[in-house]
Amino acid sequence: MANMNIDRETLRELADEGNETALDRLADLADVAGDLGELSELLDEGSLHAGFLLTRRAAAAGDLRELQRIADAGYDKAGDELNQLLKGPTRGHRE
Repeated sequence: MANMNIDRETLRELADEGNETALDRLADLADVAGDLGELSELLDEGSLHAGFLLTRRAAAAGDLRELQRIADAGYDKAGDELNQLLKGPTRGHRE
């Protein structure tokens, strides 16, 4: 199969018609460009892949508020990352 350059407009049209692969591809392009605004918009549109990409960035930066925002937007794994960061390293067991 030939390598094709697919323009963003076509990807957007396909995503608007419900194509999840196109939505994921838009998220990848936004991630490469460092466009956190677009990634957030894609998450709001239901892109779990955008949630994954945003969570990866927020966790690496230790950005607790952003992880909470991503979790609130519907990407549950951001909540898991947030909880792990809040728990911190275990220094013994207390209950």
